[in-house]
Amino acid sequence: MSKQFFSQEEFTQRQLKVREAMEAAGIDLLLVVSPVHINYLIGATAKGYQEFQVLFFPLQPGPLVIQSRRPETPMLEADSFADEVRGWGGREPEDPVEVFEEIVRSHGFKGLRTGLEVPLYYLHPHDYQRVVDVLGDDLVMDATSLIGDIKLVKSAAEIEYVRQAGAILDRGMETCRSSLAAGRSEREVSADIHHTLLSAGSDIPASPMNFLSGPRSAFAHGEPTDRVLEPGDFMHIQFGAHYRRYCVTIGRQLCLGEIRAGVSAKVPHEVAKKVIADAGLDAYRLHMTGCAVGAAFPPSWIEPLVII
Repeated sequence: MSKQFFSQEEFTQRQLKVREAMEAAGIDLLLVVSPVHINYLIGATAKGYQEFQVLFFPLQPGPLVIQSRRPETPMLEADSFADEVRGWGGREPEDPVEVFEEIVRSHGFKGLRTGLEVPLYYLHPHDYQRVVDVLGDDLVMDATSLIGDIKLVKSAAEIEYVRQAGAILDRGMETCRSSLAAGRSEREVSADIHHTLLSAGSDIPASPMNFLSGPRSAFAHGEPTDRVLEPGDFMHIQFGAHYRRYCVTIGRQLCLGEIRAGVSAKVPHEVAKKVIADAGLDAYRLHMTGCAVGAAFPPSWIEPLVII
């Protein structure tokens, strides 16, 4: 179970660091919305993030309450360190923000200086506005990056999971190279890679594979299609491997011919920048060439640190 992926002591230390950051920021209650951050604090992996979900994390240690959709209640109770799970909806229609307000009132959170996460995903703008209205003057901080800044520094256990994901990823890329052949479709190669990743112990991907060949190979993102590979095709492929939610991604430009290995990642990074700059197009360079590794939930697989 996910709460067993790390020791109780590690979760205790994580919660202590977050409370220290809350105290420094001057807040008494942190409303945690990002599933990555909820997982970081209590080990939860249930898919409640698809709808309204929030962890009430107080400055003063005490029972931890999480609100999530009702179908996730059994998993959260069994698979996380939440002390109380308040499910909403399910059997009958229920307004999650009304449930949120009831929790705030009944658990004594009213009047506490509150920080709220507003991540890029996971919180609908309509729900956000209503939560802001419920909190009123209690809301004193946008706390979106508070936990993210803390977890940029990984523990030894987290680093080991990243290494495990990297090893699985290497196997996936080996399959990619061996599967490429004229007459095979992008979809067939993709299926081989996914089979290797899952068989080697990867979790499901937090973001879909990008695989484009031939005329589409210059595009940044696109899913595998039924296009059949031809000799001389250039290809762009990117996918991730995940171990206990910790994600490592790889992106490669390939050609259906010889591929040179063993080059440091910074070499193609600098070459790519130079080619674009020499062509007078540096102002139009759109994308990063590398990203940080860490825990990931759909729909994104990256952390804030990027190579640009």
